[in-house]
Amino acid sequence: MPNRLAHETSPYLLQHADNPVDWWPWSPEAFEEARSRNVPVLLSVGYASCHWCHVMAHESFEDGEVAAYLNTHFVPVKVDREERPDVDAVYMEAVQAATGQGGWPMTVFLTAGAEPFYFGTYFPPEPRHGMPSFLQVLEGVVSAWTDRHDEVNEVAGRIVRDLAGRSLVHGGEGLPGESELAQALLGLSREYDEKHGGFGGAPKFPPSMTIEFLLRHHARTGAEGALQMAADTCEAMARGGMYDQLAGGFARYSVDREWVVPHFEKMLYDNALLCRVYAHLWRATGSELARRVALETADFMVRELRTAEGGFASALDADSEDGDGKHVEGAYYVWTPAQLREVLGDEDAAFAAELFGVTEEGTFEEGSSVLQLPRADVAVDAERAAGVRARLLAAREERARPGRDDKVVAAWNGLAIAALAETGAYFDRPDLIERATEAADLLVRVHMGDVARLARTSKDGRTGDNAGVLEDYGDVAEGFLTLAAVTGEGVWLEFAGFLLDIVLQHFTGEGGQLYDTADDAEQLIRRPQDPTDSATPAGWTAAAGALLSYAAYTGSEAHRAAAEGASGVVKALGPRVPRFIGWGLAVAEALVDGPREVAVNGPVGGELHRTALLGRAPGAVVAVGGTGGTEFPLLADRPMVDGAPTAYVCRHFVCDAPTTDAQELARKLGG
Repeated sequence: MPNRLAHETSPYLLQHADNPVDWWPWSPEAFEEARSRNVPVLLSVGYASCHWCHVMAHESFEDGEVAAYLNTHFVPVKVDREERPDVDAVYMEAVQAATGQGGWPMTVFLTAGAEPFYFGTYFPPEPRHGMPSFLQVLEGVVSAWTDRHDEVNEVAGRIVRDLAGRSLVHGGEGLPGESELAQALLGLSREYDEKHGGFGGAPKFPPSMTIEFLLRHHARTGAEGALQMAADTCEAMARGGMYDQLAGGFARYSVDREWVVPHFEKMLYDNALLCRVYAHLWRATGSELARRVALETADFMVRELRTAEGGFASALDADSEDGDGKHVEGAYYVWTPAQLREVLGDEDAAFAAELFGVTEEGTFEEGSSVLQLPRADVAVDAERAAGVRARLLAAREERARPGRDDKVVAAWNGLAIAALAETGAYFDRPDLIERATEAADLLVRVHMGDVARLARTSKDGRTGDNAGVLEDYGDVAEGFLTLAAVTGEGVWLEFAGFLLDIVLQHFTGEGGQLYDTADDAEQLIRRPQDPTDSATPAGWTAAAGALLSYAAYTGSEAHRAAAEGASGVVKALGPRVPRFIGWGLAVAEALVDGPREVAVNGPVGGELHRTALLGRAPGAVVAVGGTGGTEFPLLADRPMVDGAPTAYVCRHFVCDAPTTDAQELARKLGG
């Protein structure tokens, strides 16, 4: 019999709707139930494409004995971290503070006042690797709750006080400038992996936001080292196993430092961010590899993640059924030499094994290999390679496909809109601009509704119950502003303004700091606030970037001041932890450069408009339209010269002479 999760919109919660565990969604009623029964709350946080979440669910939450014990002694609460990033952030901070590490599934025990007192992540069904079994953990918590209740309350109170006492140093007065950006570059060069690309050791995550900073820094300063780190990392990722060599699109991360074996889940946010990174790398270098990867990644998002309503689904699972009907990580993607021979015959299989790095011993598990393009130094018969790729892809289509998390997350769709709009404009793919516009329409229609307050998620065209957080407002505004630049439709500038006004009213604190939740959102044990990037740009710096662009478009002093106030944190953290504030550093590059304001009086898609979009000046904004249009303030009083399309470039309150010459415009926007 289904439990209380049966009516939720989250695919992750729906995966647990038939568990024998009597799950509650996060709600006041769940904590009221715990209070009335005088039992603790078990909070379990995960997400739909999380491999170890599936494992723990199968081992423990589908087990009748475990479920019976849980239902008797706890109020079990399930949270999708992608729907409630605020709940996830607050308790993850507590888990990391207590244990020194975090991750998902996250397992936290709470009082009826939502105060945490015991933490963990994955617990096995039997004791192993020094870990107690999940049932032993439950029994230990019940024993403490029953026999040492005062001690439990004291621990919970101390943890909450400790969290509340973690004040954020946000840099106070002052903006990040040349000095901080140069120090950040130096810090990145120290952590750079010269041999394999990327930063740090294993596991290696795609450093999308950091690469955006490196590309902008190179555009502004000409620093060759910045461009080299960006280009070499992008090539290493695209040739490695993290990139799907048959169908495009990136997996979540590489488990090793050489980019060989990925964690196979594919997330919308990674692909949106990386699509844009490769498009920008092409803009900077003309690299054919960057062009191919940008387009293949855009096509992957449209083909595999687009929903019937025109939005983009969150993720594809890491696991799928293998030939024996077992759910196995990576089963959809990996190949053995024998499987290559079966599809291609001996001769082409040998060619494919050499091309894709498939070995007899395998690069993954049980003799299977993840496809790579390991040999950059060898000339390849392109026609033969394309034929082999097509045949392998057709054969792979016959395999059981990974599951898809169909919920539409506002922030990640904002990132996808920006990536698809720019990629479509750069490579003359109007269909991609269309897909970006349809996703933006869905966000306005469904997520913003009548009140311009964003809902975090929707599924099948129905909004979830959870309010948008700061990253939703920042990333959706970024997507809308990019769409305005590409399409010349000022309505997207207007919608971005609605969202950013809410940021000013409800998310802004003293001294320019920003909060991840609105001032009228549900009160948790701590109001979450984090200026550092995770897998996506921090809401704080995403909002700062959108505020800066909006101010450049409109001349709004309030938005410019808010962007500058929010950038104090980059001055403080950029030189110290540049890997973790990449988007903030990219915004700081735009701030130092101006950003430049480009007004094109001429046709959308014309030579001057295209030249403006391809300009590399960090964070430049582009307004395009005809004389007399009122949609873009930047176009006011900007007539054509001698009846020809004309471009105007301004920055720091100073304007250059207008030009009708595309090459002259390109020089003005070269960085």
